[in-house]
Amino acid sequence: MDEMLDRPDQPLVLVVDDTPENLQLMSELLLGHYRVKVASSGIKALRIAAGSQPPDLILLDIMMPEMDGYEVCRLLKLNPATAAIPVIFLTAKSEAADEQRGFDLGAVDYITKPISPPLVLARVQAHLQLKASADFLRDKNEYLELEVRRRSRAMQRLQEVTIEAMAGLATMRDNPCGKHLARVEPYMTRLATALAKQQPALAEQLNSERIAQLGKSALLHGIGKLILPDRILLGLSGRQLQGADLQLLHRHAEAGRDALQAAEARLGSSTGLLRDARDIVYSQHEHWDGSGYPQGLRGEQIPLAARLMALVGCYEELTSHHLYRPSLSHAEALQQIGAASGVRFDPSVVLAFIEAADDFAEIAQRLADDAESIRCELQRLDASLGDSIELTLPES
Repeated sequence: MDEMLDRPDQPLVLVVDDTPENLQLMSELLLGHYRVKVASSGIKALRIAAGSQPPDLILLDIMMPEMDGYEVCRLLKLNPATAAIPVIFLTAKSEAADEQRGFDLGAVDYITKPISPPLVLARVQAHLQLKASADFLRDKNEYLELEVRRRSRAMQRLQEVTIEAMAGLATMRDNPCGKHLARVEPYMTRLATALAKQQPALAEQLNSERIAQLGKSALLHGIGKLILPDRILLGLSGRQLQGADLQLLHRHAEAGRDALQAAEARLGSSTGLLRDARDIVYSQHEHWDGSGYPQGLRGEQIPLAARLMALVGCYEELTSHHLYRPSLSHAEALQQIGAASGVRFDPSVVLAFIEAADDFAEIAQRLADDAESIRCELQRLDASLGDSIELTLPES
């Protein structure tokens, strides 16, 4: 005997008993208050409970052939899809040990036969109300978790768009028609991925989320160049920088760092994305042997993000198009970077670059600057040659 008397506006109670008379009795008692579904065995009860319309509460007999009520309850609680359904044992077993076993298996109540109809109705109502409250809280928590994730994604996207806008402004000082930033991001992510693969100790630090973050942070590597005059930025003088010009070149790293620190101060907290960007902007010109600037850091004193960006920036500088000097081939750039291992670059980062070299070559070819970009750079250079306005350091 298996059936359901359907009133969809009411909770659904599943009655499990191998005796037809008991099923009939309980159905008559519950009808008018709840929807009722019945099962004549434990196996059928488990199938119904795990179905598309699970019950809100189960009244479960213990003494049944094939599978007793204790085993049914145990299996219900093991299944995540049915574990939250409250189970009330309804049985002739009245020993305290039997009752304790039922509670140990996860039942919410234990009613002995012969039943008291008012008692059964009161217990069923109480546990259905408790379940409704638990369901409400669970649904609310799930909603709040989804809302937090949605807002976090929106905030992250806002940060990324802001960074892309800031980076786009900085690249206007170079060639706004070029694909410099489009290359830098995948260079950084490929290099960080290869390093994480080669260095198991860094695998946790360089997880997929951090690697994507590094790619976005790398876009800001050039914001300090906004303070540089064209004669320095474009190398128009053709001579080695010295004096005030060299001081100004070194100061651009500090200016970029200060801009990002000010952004963090306005935000009121530090984000991983801005923290990596700050490390890149300030320390990408440091050398592994301590000969770089602005602080003369050496080895692992240099933040990891900056060590990665140093190599990415060098490869980009060597292989991309420039009007004032010829670019190198991928093989020539690979040779120069390899020769600088342990001097300018972190040896482990160079090894990761060698691992990712084919990816770098593919990115460089796929995102190479086109004829329009070169024409735009020519116009930019021509305008710079006629510009007499220069920025200088304030007097100390």
